[in-house]
Amino acid sequence: MNALPGSGVQTLCDADDAVLVHAYLQHARVEKRLAERTLTLYGLDLDKLQQYARAAQVGLRQVDGARLRRWVAQMHSGGRSARGIALILSGWRGFYVWLGRQGLLQHNPTQGLRAPRAGRPLPKALAVDEAVQLAAHVQTGADPVREARDRCSTELLYGAGLRIGELVGLDVAASASARGWIDVQDELAQVLGKGGRRRSVPLGRAALAALADWLALRPAWARTDAALFIGARGQRLSPQQIRVRLKRRARLAGLSTPVHPHMLRHSYASHVLQSSGDLRAVQELLGHASISSTQVYTRLDFQHLARVYDAAHPRALLRRNGKTD
Repeated sequence: MNALPGSGVQTLCDADDAVLVHAYLQHARVEKRLAERTLTLYGLDLDKLQQYARAAQVGLRQVDGARLRRWVAQMHSGGRSARGIALILSGWRGFYVWLGRQGLLQHNPTQGLRAPRAGRPLPKALAVDEAVQLAAHVQTGADPVREARDRCSTELLYGAGLRIGELVGLDVAASASARGWIDVQDELAQVLGKGGRRRSVPLGRAALAALADWLALRPAWARTDAALFIGARGQRLSPQQIRVRLKRRARLAGLSTPVHPHMLRHSYASHVLQSSGDLRAVQELLGHASISSTQVYTRLDFQHLARVYDAAHPRALLRRNGKTD
């Protein structure tokens, strides 16, 4: 059996939990050459493990998988994030793997242990007044052609919920090679979405008006490219160019939140759902293959309703002020 570092007497088999943890951290520092910051975090993770073991009146070598799962559940119910628990488990696994290599364990209790699944983050969406503020913004003194183009792209991102790839893929008119195009007569955008799925997206009055303004000025830059959105040299805009222009436009419109194209798609979906309550229709408008992809917007809608309730309902106001009936 290996002797402890700096000791010619006590062996690992005779060591208590604190000494074992210290020996493992020394191994990690010398043999694995981990950074001091990482070692500090591992030390904190193993301190937590020792606290749980002391409360359960067991040694670290007697801890089994059932206890670890219970402790993980306690951390999760206590508000620890799934990512935070995963990092703690990483520290515990390293310790138990090392114990096994020292011949101090017959079974690694962390084997098969997993952190709770992280919840799917909610998409970020603008409030209705923020989206309208952005869409209605007019930059005074700007080049009229560029201003018309940027206003039109913003209207299509928010007013039609297009993906950035669908937007830049639009042509002025239908053709054999077109990925997508604008059907002005039927007031539709014909787009090619994910998985090669085509769909028709209705265009509202604001989007059609912005589109008409841009199409009237587009010939000033047009060369031979059939793309709807082009730059001053007549070439199709790239997704990155759209992102940069939109972010700048949102800042000039007075929005404090950095805006990206997909945020406008999320805003479109959330606002349509708030108004209609028709989840299937929103699925069709967005081009989702599965309703589960669309259901996330019901959570956004519920958050919106909860904020309205907290701000306006008398019973919510009583609760917020710490009063009861």
